[in-house]
Amino acid sequence: MACNSCATGKDGQPKGCKNNGTCGTDSCNKLTVFDWLANMSLPNGQEPFIGVEVRFKNGRKQYYKNTENLTLSIGDIVATQAKSGHDIGMVTLTGELVRVQMKRKKIDIEDSENVLKIYRKASQKDIDIWSSSRDKEEPMKVKARQFAIDLNLKMKISDIEYQGDGSKATFYYTAEERVDFRELIKVFAREFKTRIEMRQVGFRQEAARLGGIGSCGRELCCSTWLTDFRSVSTSAARYQQLSLNPLKLAGQCGKLKCCLNYELDAYLDALKAFPKNDTKLYTEKGTAVCQKTDIFKGLMWYAYEGEWMNWHVITAAQANEIISKNKKREKVASLEEYAAEHIQDTKTEFENVVGQDSLTRFDNPKPKKKRNKNRNRNKNRNKNRNQKQNAKKN
Repeated sequence: MACNSCATGKDGQPKGCKNNGTCGTDSCNKLTVFDWLANMSLPNGQEPFIGVEVRFKNGRKQYYKNTENLTLSIGDIVATQAKSGHDIGMVTLTGELVRVQMKRKKIDIEDSENVLKIYRKASQKDIDIWSSSRDKEEPMKVKARQFAIDLNLKMKISDIEYQGDGSKATFYYTAEERVDFRELIKVFAREFKTRIEMRQVGFRQEAARLGGIGSCGRELCCSTWLTDFRSVSTSAARYQQLSLNPLKLAGQCGKLKCCLNYELDAYLDALKAFPKNDTKLYTEKGTAVCQKTDIFKGLMWYAYEGEWMNWHVITAAQANEIISKNKKREKVASLEEYAAEHIQDTKTEFENVVGQDSLTRFDNPKPKKKRNKNRNRNKNRNKNRNQKQNAKKN
């Protein structure tokens, strides 16, 4: 759902609110929580929860105390307390659901150091200063990157965020090693005439702030709905029998894709029914070693030692049966008697699932050439000519 300012403009081109996810209607924001407790009334005598969730640039959220008992609703622009001065943000959640979110994130409303308070609803003057500060961020980022290059610093400045009152600018950067940016801060302070704060973020946090399109064709999960980053290891790809190709497994952040963890639990549950790949099967014909496993079909391929070219397919249940017999020091005759029922025709028949005969079915049919008619005429001429020659000879 889009707000009114995102409607279609002239010549069918989208207008776009150009607020980068901070529009007042709160309908095109990312990482927004649906308030499913909004329609519930509080018991008699219970006061509303004073915690409020406020969102800033690029999904940065913080919780504040509404000590002034302001009437706030989702989408209101408010002036919040900061370490020095004040900041401007947008209310994204109020009421009892804020209590649930703070409990989930283990934030105490009575913690005066981490949970600050809301001063007031933002006035027009506050919004004008906030908007003018936001307009400075993009040209500042271009200059800041050039300054870092001139000082030969191995760092990348990914984003800049101004405080709402314009008194401080936070520079977010990524670096693989420790960076001495003391000289860079002096250059920034002299050039931009404001207080500077440098904050290092990880590569995944950088991708979440900048956004983008993944290899699946959808927006990045970390920039739309994913709020916590679980560690992803290469074992997740091994369990899912994926090719360990860094180019395919890495996301835009250069790390392993977060989606490798989405179906990992289902694969681990399915693998419980399979024996380990390093378990050998002992038969009277020889010792068999596992070569391949198909989790979806529940099949396993084994080959005898010394006959690596001939694979025999059996089910996971049959493999477990053979292993149980081997533990009793019993051997089966061979794998062929188990694999006989799984031998199928390897021919694959493709069906027309889309309901179309050809991709060129909408093209205009080409006119048929008149080669056949010309061929028939030539045949008749040659036939008549041969008949006349034969008649003359006779």
